[in-house]
Amino acid sequence: MTANLTARPAGSIALAPLLKPVTFAGMSLSSRFAMAPMTRFRSPGGVPAPEVAAYYRRRAEHGVGLIVTEGVWVDHPSAGHEDTVPRMTAGAAEASWRRVVDDVHAVGGRIAAQLWHLGSLREPIDGLAAWTPSGVRESGRPASHAMTAADIDELLDAYAQAARVAARAGFDAIEIHAAHGYLLDEFLWPFTNRRTDAFGGSPARRAAFPAAVVRAVRAEFPASRPVIVRFSQFKERRFDARIAETPAELDQILTALVEAGASALHASQRRFWEPAFPDSELNLAGWAKQLTGLPTITVGSVGLTRDFLRPGGPESISGLVQRATAGEFDLVALGRILLGNPDWVTNAAAGRLDDIVEYRKSHEDTYY
Repeated sequence: MTANLTARPAGSIALAPLLKPVTFAGMSLSSRFAMAPMTRFRSPGGVPAPEVAAYYRRRAEHGVGLIVTEGVWVDHPSAGHEDTVPRMTAGAAEASWRRVVDDVHAVGGRIAAQLWHLGSLREPIDGLAAWTPSGVRESGRPASHAMTAADIDELLDAYAQAARVAARAGFDAIEIHAAHGYLLDEFLWPFTNRRTDAFGGSPARRAAFPAAVVRAVRAEFPASRPVIVRFSQFKERRFDARIAETPAELDQILTALVEAGASALHASQRRFWEPAFPDSELNLAGWAKQLTGLPTITVGSVGLTRDFLRPGGPESISGLVQRATAGEFDLVALGRILLGNPDWVTNAAAGRLDDIVEYRKSHEDTYY
């Protein structure tokens, strides 16, 4: 059973435009809210534990229209090193993911699997160095392995296999993680991509490997289900980094992804209200939608405090709803606020501000 999201605003709170059912990239969603991916370390041996299904179900039954899972590693030794991060593999992991999907569907939600490769963030254990585009040593990181053409083919096969597993598990969509300084984003970023072959150079050439991943996933995932690509300018360790200095450069990158088969774009930025480029108020999701025409998801510090839900400036609910209703983006992703508030959407819709707990770092250690 889905939540009743009829808005009953307290004071001037006006979430109503975000609470209506919407069609996004062919999916029928109960609201315009999505859950952003957040790693939770509850998958021993790469297999989601039983409580994972209840965790995602709880957010879906409280008004989140689209759940995007935490990052799920593709089945390759270079993808990651932690033992409690989930994998998208056949067997026990696939069966567990099927239970997660079924639980989300039981309450009217939709769920996307986010496919992930750590790139340089993988610890050099088991004698395997991190795989990166060019072996560039970032500050504070060990040396890495510059990927060969054969390595690229291996990873394309790993992504394709993961897409097949996700399809069998019943996921409504796949999101490809190409943001925040992980492997695919390292191809997009000129600082870490120094290649001189077909996968380096211009923005379009730097996008060639991420685009090939999109193509490989698209070929193995049912055509009726969308493939979303998450991208960003900033990195986990470099907030000032940029994959595109101008809208024209961003257009080259996104065009490559769209032509490869991307259905929608998830534009991650630290603060949703900040312009992506000078001389325009559009945020990163807004530019992505304007350049490609695809539906987009915005994310970035949405709802972290109760003051967000009081009418105010561009960083408040007023600014968010104004941008959404103007068509700047299609969905709004909630991240950290959902850690301590699985019922944030229903409480915000009813104006129950006192029932909302403001985000605290300690929420990252909770799981319910």
